[in-house]
Amino acid sequence: MKTFFGRRTRLLAVTTATAGLVLVAAGCSSNGGGSGATVKGVHIVKAGQLTTCTHLPYPPFQSEINGKVQGFDVSLIDLVAKNLGVKQQIVDTPFENFKTGAFLNSGQCDLAAAGMTITPERKKNVDFSDPYFEATQAVLVDKNSGINSLADVKAKGKKLGAQAQTTGEDYVKSKGYDPISFESSDAVLNGLRTGQVQAVVIDYPVVQGWLKDKANAATFKVVDNLKTGEQYGFTVKKGNTALREAINKALKDAKADGTYKKIYEQWIGPYNASVASPAAS
Repeated sequence: MKTFFGRRTRLLAVTTATAGLVLVAAGCSSNGGGSGATVKGVHIVKAGQLTTCTHLPYPPFQSEINGKVQGFDVSLIDLVAKNLGVKQQIVDTPFENFKTGAFLNSGQCDLAAAGMTITPERKKNVDFSDPYFEATQAVLVDKNSGINSLADVKAKGKKLGAQAQTTGEDYVKSKGYDPISFESSDAVLNGLRTGQVQAVVIDYPVVQGWLKDKANAATFKVVDNLKTGEQYGFTVKKGNTALREAINKALKDAKADGTYKKIYEQWIGPYNASVASPAAS
């Protein structure tokens, strides 16, 4: 049963590659601490830090590795924080809040970074940065399942899993499937591993990360790649133009000077310029 709507919020400190992880309890009613500050024309909810909401784990975009939150999104937002002369801190929150912008509106976070797809519905509640990644959905199965496509899942009466509140889940529902929902990407894979489901649909970069593990690669395979036209963006509170522009500048500069390519190759894999530089949505 899903429990993440009642999940306790956590504050995770993330600074440079040499920094450790600090774990602090934070109530959902927190306003991020104090009245904040303004740095280089950008208001931040807590002086000295850029506070980022995310939902863990979601490798390779953000996950806890060796006691520290790391990943593709984390590295990109570190660039924004560096430009502002502050450190990034991460708050782990339920994914539902990313659709509503709840923690942005309450002042708990400055921005949200969670491998989140830009959609018209979400744009009603938050402002998106320029797209920074184009994703497809992968169908991952056990190699012994006999499933060779998404259509096989239905035709053979198999169970399909997806992460709750994601566009992958929305996509398969729109195609007439009734997926079993899991709290996180790790829970999705565990559901497949333990036989709760025989196939899962989830963002392809996440699958790429899973299959880097030799044990996973020996057991699972991708049988379908669903091109859904998804583009990822970071979000800020409606009307927070200064921070949105700061994020866009950091992305633009990183792509121009090669930093983005290095981060992409570190976390995603071989560089794909068409995926890395999608046209603005």
